[in-house]
Amino acid sequence: MNMLDRPTATPRIVSREEWRAARKAHLAREREVTHLNDQLSAERRALPWVEVDKDYVFEGPDGRETLADLFDGRDQLIVYHFMFGPDWKEGCVGCSFTADHFDGANLHLAHHGVTLVAASRAPYAAFQEFRKRMGWKFKWVSSAGSDFNVDYQVYPSEAEGAAGRYEYNYELHDGAPDEHHGISVFAKGPDGRIFHTYSSYARGVDILLGAHNLLDLTPKGRNERSTMDWVRLHDRYEDRPAAAHSCCGD
Repeated sequence: MNMLDRPTATPRIVSREEWRAARKAHLAREREVTHLNDQLSAERRALPWVEVDKDYVFEGPDGRETLADLFDGRDQLIVYHFMFGPDWKEGCVGCSFTADHFDGANLHLAHHGVTLVAASRAPYAAFQEFRKRMGWKFKWVSSAGSDFNVDYQVYPSEAEGAAGRYEYNYELHDGAPDEHHGISVFAKGPDGRIFHTYSSYARGVDILLGAHNLLDLTPKGRNERSTMDWVRLHDRYEDRPAAAHSCCGD
């Protein structure tokens, strides 16, 4: 079934005056949510920090880099944990959808003391062809050989893999080891010390998706039966093959 054929609620057709009254009532709810989001953001900024006491090494376009190097001279760093396993040929569909938003944001973030990069467990060379195909310009590094993905809970540790039980999104899950997505935020102090300030996973990453916000303004919204079931790699919408997997559950 084409997305445009999916059933939606029958709209109620009213006069302009009745529409305006309904819109104003909904506006009051929008303002309430806006103020709650402001409060939530303030609470997020007030979360305690933990010092990063491990020397992580990444591989990127400039060779080997430390976590401190990824800040690129700024004092705030956002790392997107991009699902791209060592033997994958393409990135996760949901992660790719998210990454499509990065280059536009980076036009501005760099001027506000923030560096945004992606990191994957695959070797650096493994995702260069895919990156070129997608046309992305943002910095994307490999965390292969380090504990970064394990420590920030986007890939199970060896012990978790052996036990078939691992932590993701602050909850325990059963299953075999697999790649997971998320975001982690770091700050660098004047003395060079690095602190982990925030991490979010699963639908917590939805905050990055401007396309979702635009769709939510439309009558049909996201028009999906399950989370992001309509999303494709942006060069595959014409023939619309099924996504290999979903990575953005609740």
